[in-house]
Amino acid sequence: MQAIPVIVVFDVGKTNKKLFVFDEQYRIVLERTARFTEITDEDGDACENLESLTQSVYDSLHEVFDRKDFRIKAVNVSAYGASLVYVDEHGKPLAPLYNYLKQYPAALQQGLYNKYGGQDEFLRQTASPALGSLNSGLQLYRLKAEQPAVFNAMQYALHLPQYISSLISGKLCSDITSIGCHTALWDFDQQAYHAWVKEEGLLGKLAPMLPSNKELPGRYGKHTFMAGTGLHDSSAALIPYLLQFPEPFVLISTGTWCISLNPFNDVPLSKEELAQDCLCYLSYEGRPVKASRLFAGNEHEQQVKRIAAHFSQHTLHYRSIPYDARIMAALKPGVFERRDLHAFSSDVEAYHQLVLDIAVQQYHSTQLVLKDRPVKRIFVDGGFGKNEIYMHLLASMFPDMEVYAATIPQATALGAALALHAAWNSQPLPEGIIELKRYQTGKQITLY
Repeated sequence: MQAIPVIVVFDVGKTNKKLFVFDEQYRIVLERTARFTEITDEDGDACENLESLTQSVYDSLHEVFDRKDFRIKAVNVSAYGASLVYVDEHGKPLAPLYNYLKQYPAALQQGLYNKYGGQDEFLRQTASPALGSLNSGLQLYRLKAEQPAVFNAMQYALHLPQYISSLISGKLCSDITSIGCHTALWDFDQQAYHAWVKEEGLLGKLAPMLPSNKELPGRYGKHTFMAGTGLHDSSAALIPYLLQFPEPFVLISTGTWCISLNPFNDVPLSKEELAQDCLCYLSYEGRPVKASRLFAGNEHEQQVKRIAAHFSQHTLHYRSIPYDARIMAALKPGVFERRDLHAFSSDVEAYHQLVLDIAVQQYHSTQLVLKDRPVKRIFVDGGFGKNEIYMHLLASMFPDMEVYAATIPQATALGAALALHAAWNSQPLPEGIIELKRYQTGKQITLY
C-alpha cells in the first residue's frame, strides 16, 4: 500500500482532546479522542492536567508516525484560548496551567484599569470585556504580582495552542489569533500590544509573534515535516468560511455559547457594545472580527430539561421536532424561564415557544455585529444549525438575507489544517467542504 500525504491536527478542547488526520481532499482518515481528569493548583482550584496532555501529544505523534499508510507532511494545532503555560528557556512548564475560570483578585484588576485610562476606555481599546482570568493578559499580570520568582525564572508565557505547537516544532512563539482574543493584551486602535504590556514589564515575557500560516521545520525521530504555530479555536473555525466565501457574511457558531462572528466588521467596539457582551477576535490574517455572545445553548439545555420533566418526556425527544407554522403563529416572544408551563397545551407547543424566545435573543445579539455592514449571508453551524424550528425562525427574522445551516465536520481542526495548505498540500483547495442548506423566509416574525 502506498502511503498517502496527510496533515495531523491536534484539536484540544476543554473537555475532549482530539487528534485528526486529513488527506489532501481534507477528508478525515483517522480520529482519536482522549479525556484527562483535572488536577488542582496550589490553591486547590481545578486545572488542566498539563503533564498528561503533554505526554498524550508525544504518544499520539509516536502512533501516527509509526503508521506505514501515512506520509505526514505537516502538523498543526487548534486549542482553547485564555490559558497560559509559563515555560523556561527549554520550553518546560514552571507552573500549573491555571483554569481561566479561576477567581481573579478584584482589587488587582481594578487597579490595572485605573492606572491605564479607567475601566471603560481600557476595555474599549483592548476589545475585551472585564472577564477576570478569561482575560489571559491579566493572568500574566497576576503571576508577576503574586509569584515573582516564577515570573523571573520563566522565558515566555505561551498560550496553550502555541505551547502544544512548541512540543512539535521546538519553536517558542506567539500567534495573533491567541493574542487578539479578549486577552486585554492587544490595542485594537493601534493594532499593536497595548502600552500597559510594555510598561508593566510583560512584553519581554511574550514570545516573538509569527504569522498564523507560518510553517516551521519539525522533526520526529527520522521523520521531517512542517509544523504550524497553532491557532485559537474560534479563529480556526472561521478559516473554512473565509477561504470559501469572499463576500461578506456572518457566522453564528452555536454551542453552549452562540457566538456571532463578523469578519467584515472592523469598526471599533463602543462602550455600549462592550456592555452587551461584544468583543473582538483577530482572524488568522490579523484582521479584527467583531463578535457578540449569547449563552443560548446553555439556556436551551436547562429549559428543555424543565419542559421534559413537566410533560414526562425524555430530553432526546426535542432533538427532531419539526417546525409547525400553525403553532408558531399563536406565540409571542418573551423570556422563557419566567413562563408557566401549565399555560401550554403540549410539550411541542412549549418547545416552539422556547426556541422562539431564544431566536429573538439571537436576532438582537447578531444585530450588534451587523450594524452598518453590507452582509447578505448568515451561516449557522453547530447544534442550532440542525434545529429546524430555530432555522425557520432565523430566516423569518432576517428576510433580506440568505440564511443557511452550515455543516462542516470538525470545523476547528479543518481550519487549522487549511491554514497550512500551501505548506503541505499539492492539490488545489477543494470546493464543497462546507455543506449548506438554505432556509427560505416564511411569515415574517414580529419582534416585540
